[in-house]
Amino acid sequence: MATARATTTIDDDRVRVTVWTFDGDGDETGQHEHQYDYVVVPVTGGSFTVLGPDGAVSRRTQEAGVPYHGAAGTRHNVVNAGGAPATFVELELK
Repeated sequence: MATARATTTIDDDRVRVTVWTFDGDGDETGQHEHQYDYVVVPVTGGSFTVLGPDGAVSRRTQEAGVPYHGAAGTRHNVVNAGGAPATFVELELK
C-alpha cells in the first residue's frame, strides 16, 4: 500500500488543518491516534476501509461536502477503497 499525502495548511495554537490526498486504491494514512477532537470535510467523497488497532475493520463512505466528527483518542488506519482518487480536509480542534 502507498501512503496518502498529508499537507498541513494551518497549525497554530487553536487548530490544525490537514488536506489528505489518496491517489488510488490502497493508499493509506498509516495507523495513528488523534490527539484532538476533529472534523473531516470530504472534498471528493469516496469509500474507505478503517482498520482499528485491535484488528477491527469497518467501512466508511464519505459524501463530498458532508462533514462528520471524531473524538480525541481515536486510533485507526484509513485506507482508500473507492476505486478512485479521494481527498478530504481534517480540522483538528486544539
